[in-house]
Amino acid sequence: MGQAQELRDKNGLTEAEYLKDYNPDKWKKPSLTSDICIIARGNGEDKVLLIRRGNHPCIGKWALPGGFSEAGERIEETASRELEEETGIKMDSKELTLVGVYSKPGRDPRDWTVSVAFLACVNENEVKPIAGDDAEDAKWFSIKNENGSYTLANGELKLTLSDLAFDHEDIFSDAMKKIK
Repeated sequence: MGQAQELRDKNGLTEAEYLKDYNPDKWKKPSLTSDICIIARGNGEDKVLLIRRGNHPCIGKWALPGGFSEAGERIEETASRELEEETGIKMDSKELTLVGVYSKPGRDPRDWTVSVAFLACVNENEVKPIAGDDAEDAKWFSIKNENGSYTLANGELKLTLSDLAFDHEDIFSDAMKKIK
C-alpha cells in the first residue's frame, strides 16, 4: 500500500505550500472577550454580581465581570481568569454555561470586539466578591422583574438594564432566559 497522495487546491498547492505564503493580516481580526453573568440563587431573591468599571471606556458604569482573551487561552479559561481577577471569585470553567456570542458592531467603542458570554449560578453565602484588577467595586444587586422589565438594586442604588455598560443589558436578559 503506497503513501496517500497529498491533496491540492485549485491552484495546485498542498496545504503546507498554501500556509507558507498565507498572510494572516489579510483579514481584520476582532478582539475576543468574555463576559460572565453570575447569579446568586436563594435567600428569597435572586441577585446578580456587577462590577463598577474603574477604567475607560464606560468608566464608573456598572457591568458584568469580563475582559480580553489572551493568546493561546480557551475562551472558557478567559471567563474564569477574568472573573477571579475582577471579583476574587474562583470558578472552574466547567461550572460556566454558554449564554451566547455578542458581536454587534460598535458594542465596544475601542474596536471590533466579539464577546462570548457565560452564566453561572452560585450560593451567595459561599462567594464573597472583592473588586480587583480594573474593577473599582463589586456588589450583589437584587433582581426585580416587573412584567419582563428588570431593575437591579443594592441599597439606595437602583439601576435599569440600560444603565449597564456596553451591551450587558442584552447579555443579562439572555442569561435570565437560560435560568427560567
